[in-house]
Amino acid sequence: MATDFWSSSHYKRWIVDRATLRQARSDDLQYVDNPEHLAFLNIFTANLISRLGKKLSLRQRVVATATVFFRRFYVKNSYCETDPFIVAAACCYVAAKAEESPVHIKNVVSEARALFSMLLREYGIKTFPSDNSKLAEMEFYLVDELECDLTVFHPYRTLTTLVGKGAHAISQAEAGEAEDGPRYWGTGEGKLELSEPAIQTAWFIINDTYRSELCLLYPPHLIAIAAIYLTLVFNANTRATLQASTSASASQHSQSDPARRSSRSSSSSSKKQAQPPDLIGWMAGLNVSMSLVATIAQEMIALYALWDRYNEDGGPEQARAAAAIAASMRSAQSHRGARTTKGSSTRSGSVHSGSGTGSNAETPESKDDGTPSEVVTPMFLVQLLLRMREARMADLAHPASGRPVAINKMLERTQAAG
Repeated sequence: MATDFWSSSHYKRWIVDRATLRQARSDDLQYVDNPEHLAFLNIFTANLISRLGKKLSLRQRVVATATVFFRRFYVKNSYCETDPFIVAAACCYVAAKAEESPVHIKNVVSEARALFSMLLREYGIKTFPSDNSKLAEMEFYLVDELECDLTVFHPYRTLTTLVGKGAHAISQAEAGEAEDGPRYWGTGEGKLELSEPAIQTAWFIINDTYRSELCLLYPPHLIAIAAIYLTLVFNANTRATLQASTSASASQHSQSDPARRSSRSSSSSSKKQAQPPDLIGWMAGLNVSMSLVATIAQEMIALYALWDRYNEDGGPEQARAAAAIAASMRSAQSHRGARTTKGSSTRSGSVHSGSGTGSNAETPESKDDGTPSEVVTPMFLVQLLLRMREARMADLAHPASGRPVAINKMLERTQAAG
């Protein structure tokens, strides 16, 4: 494993730009009514991997690595041409090996079959294969698509190093993700002191970043700093500290006639008055691009706004309601000026994945044009994946040229081999 992020395959080959991600989703965009559904798929698939990881008793780092493998795989592949369920299982299997926490292939197949079949049976879709050889075959295709680049750096190490706590809880496998020096955060002097609840909040925010494509766009140390930045705003204690430090600095600047004070009295008063930590100064002293940190923070806020419209507990009825709302949105787009008034459905929002899912039943908000906001459920996304795959297979079987083309990697390799 590379001990330096900047010389690793993660930095050299797997930090991509948005144009690459748009190109990767070009085929999928042909079979979805709303491009936003692909963002919901990121949340859905990350939750699947997290649930499978819990079934297999995998550490959070292994689950995060599996999610990154899944994102990397779909940089080169499309949802409409592959089975995301077996890909997710293969990612957990390979990530457990890469992080030196291997699990038996039979356990992965049995747990994945029990977990995924609950979703697939609702619509009579073919259940997860029980043959171990299918997962073993998918493992080789996955490693091939990853180009054997199994090194993944995560923001967790940087977070614990920056706050100066919890370093003993990090395994040796994460060495090299952060180091005490000017490369990441300037002089490295004066680590940020955060309370345990604040550190946990930052940790949960990092967990939530894997519900998006941030792990493909930005280095892990920037994601960790953005998580700290959001923690300083979201956490009540750190927010109060920020306000206290701001008011203290303002009071220092507004002191009148300081010449009347003696040096002894001023020194004694400064000792008695406890100064709050300078959180703003600490953030300003980091040797990173604060504009990138602000961009990551904005994308996380947008993810939470999207996540608030994702109902993890939705059943088939709510999936049909979501499909009806999607149909009304398509009708509104095709007939400009027309407004639809569909019935309301429930939604649930989750802020931090580590603290569980909190339900908040509300009526979907309406957009500016009067169209109700779409509430997406896992069942709706399963239906979407099925429709995308069926439409893609139909297009490949009956192309405009009249000549069928290869529909998957195995057929492509078979044809290439003659």
